[in-house]
Amino acid sequence: MNMKQYAIEFAVMLSIVLVVNLIVTFLYGLIIHGTGVLDWESALTFAISLGIILPWVRQREKKQSEK
Repeated sequence: MNMKQYAIEFAVMLSIVLVVNLIVTFLYGLIIHGTGVLDWESALTFAISLGIILPWVRQREKKQSEK
């Protein structure tokens, strides 16, 4: 996997995970605490870590299936 393809997969995964995580934390705060607050710190941390890990795992699975 070249760096351009990895960067594209990273950006796509980062944006998807970030949006989903922000929606979930907003709804959790709204339902449980009664205030809809976005938790940007945990959302960015989670999105960056999954943005790195998931494309790497997908690349490893492709290599295993080719063998």
